[in-house]
Amino acid sequence: MENLLTPLVSFTDSVYMSIAKRVNHYKNFQQRIRGMVDKLEELKDTRDDLKREIEQAEFQGLMSTKQIKGWLERVEKAEAEANLVLAQPIKQLMCCRQPSCRSRYRLSKKALQKETEISELITKKTTLDVLVQGLPQIDPIPCVPTFGLNSALEMAVQNIADDGAGMIGIYGIGGVGKTTFLKEINNEYISRSDEFEAVIWVTVSKDYSLERIQRALISRLGLSFDAAESQEQLTSRIYSFLRRIKFLLLLDDLWRRLDLENIGIPLPDKTNRCKVLFTTRSMDVCSDMDANTKLKVDFLNEEHSWCLFCDKANQTDIINNSDLKPYAEAIVKRCGGLPLALITIGRAMANRKTEEEWKYAIEALDNAPSELRGMQDVFTILKFSYENLQDDTLKICFLYCALFPGDYPLEKEQLIDYWIGEGYLDGSNEDSLHNKGHAVIGSLKVACLLESGEDDTQIKMHEIVRSFAVWIASYEGKNMEKVVVQGCSGLSELPDVKKWKVAEKISLLGNEITMLTAGPVCLNLSSLLLHWNRSLSKISNEFFHYMPVLKVLDLSVTSIKEVPASIGQLVELRYLDLSRTKITALPEDIGRLSKLRHLDLQRTHSLRKIPRKAILQLKNLRVLNLYYSYGEWDMSHNEGEGLMKFEDLQYLNLTALGITMTEFSALTKLSSFYNILDCIQYLFIKGCEGLIYLMVATVYGGGERLRRLNIYGCCTLKEIDLGSEAGKDWLPSLEVLSLHALPNLTTIWRNSASPKCHKNLRYINIWYCPKLKNVSWILQLPRLEKLYVFYCEEIEEIIGENDVTGGSLELPFLSLKTISFRGLPKLKSISKEALSFPVLNTIALIECPQLKKLPSAAYNSSDFPIVYCSREWWENLEWDIAAASSALHPQFIAI
Repeated sequence: MENLLTPLVSFTDSVYMSIAKRVNHYKNFQQRIRGMVDKLEELKDTRDDLKREIEQAEFQGLMSTKQIKGWLERVEKAEAEANLVLAQPIKQLMCCRQPSCRSRYRLSKKALQKETEISELITKKTTLDVLVQGLPQIDPIPCVPTFGLNSALEMAVQNIADDGAGMIGIYGIGGVGKTTFLKEINNEYISRSDEFEAVIWVTVSKDYSLERIQRALISRLGLSFDAAESQEQLTSRIYSFLRRIKFLLLLDDLWRRLDLENIGIPLPDKTNRCKVLFTTRSMDVCSDMDANTKLKVDFLNEEHSWCLFCDKANQTDIINNSDLKPYAEAIVKRCGGLPLALITIGRAMANRKTEEEWKYAIEALDNAPSELRGMQDVFTILKFSYENLQDDTLKICFLYCALFPGDYPLEKEQLIDYWIGEGYLDGSNEDSLHNKGHAVIGSLKVACLLESGEDDTQIKMHEIVRSFAVWIASYEGKNMEKVVVQGCSGLSELPDVKKWKVAEKISLLGNEITMLTAGPVCLNLSSLLLHWNRSLSKISNEFFHYMPVLKVLDLSVTSIKEVPASIGQLVELRYLDLSRTKITALPEDIGRLSKLRHLDLQRTHSLRKIPRKAILQLKNLRVLNLYYSYGEWDMSHNEGEGLMKFEDLQYLNLTALGITMTEFSALTKLSSFYNILDCIQYLFIKGCEGLIYLMVATVYGGGERLRRLNIYGCCTLKEIDLGSEAGKDWLPSLEVLSLHALPNLTTIWRNSASPKCHKNLRYINIWYCPKLKNVSWILQLPRLEKLYVFYCEEIEEIIGENDVTGGSLELPFLSLKTISFRGLPKLKSISKEALSFPVLNTIALIECPQLKKLPSAAYNSSDFPIVYCSREWWENLEWDIAAASSALHPQFIAI
């Protein structure tokens, strides 16, 4: 019996205890709620006291522990849960005479649980370490294997070690690897924990906010976070912390100036030895950020490009050991060393095994690169740079560069003339327009959308950037017929002209087209570039019938002998280039081109007839170039045949003139036409029998705009005076001086030139001047870059010994890059005095048997020039310093 009652008693006790607990929860409901509220207020006070303690400590460079951060997070969670309990209809439950037993019991139980949890949090706080010295450990940023960045990384490390370089800008075109480069720097200095107390990475991006950057900094520094803090408070806290430590701040992807002080970042200087590195696509941002050093991330060379492409194509063995290699090499070449393009196209080709697939990829890159998988992503990245250009003028000028093959050397002046012809650059003053054009080129180079060319006068566009420009110009590839670009494509005849109906720009330069036939309908065409088609010899009269809005026409460097009369129908034409053609006459119909502004006829050696009436009808003509061209100004038959005479030039509103003078009488007459003299930029003097003394710059100011002077075959000429009167700024624009076949020339400057003279003269070419003794006057040319002296039998020294000490410049050859001497049998010395040639990179010395020494101090020890000469001459050279021979020997090239 007893055994039977024991379970029953136990069950009864259990039920009783359960009921008692429920009754207790119900009965003590109000007490439980008030207890939870009291503990919650105590917890809040404890939390606020702790936050003030942390804030004060952070001003001293301390930081909170992870335990404290976790405790604060749990406090925030407990507070939120307690508030949920308090959000229930508690008043009704307290006041109602017959409240719901179930609801009252449930809330009372929750309140007791929360009160217990809160009490535990309060107790836990007293056992925690609140603050520690130092910063949280940061792991390296994941970074893909890099190619070709080692030397750039070494340069960056050197600059970071330089106390004078606190702000370092890293710039380059989109997709060139700037972010990857910055990651490498980040990981390098995380491993060098003794150099900086904090290495801080922040991605800025185009549409940044100061608050987001501040939050990223606080997170990286391990500081406490309070969503209620204002920006000013955040700024103060960040500054108070950073000013006490030596930090390296890495800012990725800047698009405009970032005010570091507004964020709370102390400016780096020699005292704090902190560093700020940032990446950007624009050199302007480097300047706006007051960067002490600007490092350009350049395109990869061929070797590194090949390695990166093979790595992404993931079939190195197949590419290297099969018929696919030539196609792979062609693709790599078209990528031009742009890492993003190499990676994208490499991945796209990873599973392509047949020649046909690789051939198609090359065709797509040439004609429609956006069709290749992933290339639209490349273009999207480049589009950010395009859209960031500050105005529409920059954008349309950039897109015009798409008409030329990738990496094609573009003469700046010619490109600007195209832009002016299209009407992209407004204004009536030619000089102002060209200055504006150079400013546009500068802005596009700063944005890394154009690159410097081989020569200072040239620029070029990267192959992938050009493809992107074509894509934009054709409405993101949706209307490829808007822009027809098939330059240097090996064409022997015109492509399908039926597709030209909607074309706005057509470029077929550098092909082998032989004839222009039929009459293509091009109602929207504004530019037609056909230059450098050397085989082009005939243009049908119908060809220009249906081009009503054509503004720019370039037919230069072709073999055409006749300009069709239909050219007169191009009533909107503003730029016409017929230079280096075989034309013998201009048609009368050219006078109908009432809007023509620029007519280039230079080096049209066969041109004999320019109809006077037609030329005088060109009221808007501003630029006429007859350099190395028509020069029969004083011929008696000109008037009878209605041909252009010298006097007619004064009736044109020219601002720039290139002219050829072949008669002494015409040259004499020229000196009396001041308005003509003032606009001459290119002057070619040939023959002029009877000319003995030539004063190029005259006392009334002529020659101020002269840029190129060539004097050829003047057998009686003995002296050339380029301007030596003291105090005068003679020929300030002269860039090129060429003197050829002047058998009696003995003097070029009668007196020493003033240092202000000829400040832009860069190229000097002297050939076959057998009575010339020296060219010591080159000491006065601060920008001289290239010097050629050939077949001048009497020259014994280039620079006379007495001339070096006679008031010459202290550093005369800061810009000289090339020296080339040939056929100087009496030459014994370049200069007996030591002169500096800091940028000299090429020396050519041929048929100079008495010259035994290279000029003293002729080279920069860190970058030796290449020396072209015969092996026999090299082996007999005398050296002032024995080590110089072995140092220069690797640069010696026998000819």
